[in-house]
Amino acid sequence: MANAAMEQALGMLIEERDRLDQAIRLLQGGEAEQASRPRRGRPPKAAAQKAAPKTKKRRGRPPMTAEEKKAASERMKKYWAERKKAKGGKAAKKAGKGRKKKG
Repeated sequence: MANAAMEQALGMLIEERDRLDQAIRLLQGGEAEQASRPRRGRPPKAAAQKAAPKTKKRRGRPPMTAEEKKAASERMKKYWAERKKAKGGKAAKKAGKGRKKKG
């Protein structure tokens, strides 16, 4: 009787092993098939973090050096001096600049 129970348990274990082997084959075959075509949709969060560069790139213009800042300052001073001269200086400004009085 113990021998029959052992054979029955062994048979169940062999069936379970066969089912697991088949499931493993299906999963491995599915991975190979899936790798051949690109994945659709947004990538998972973990994959996005792996792909991200470690250093962030700056967007836009690079920072100005001290020499560049000084040159820009001189250019703008010259520009505004020429505009002021073309307008006629302070005497050419309106005398009544500002808000009008009611009444």
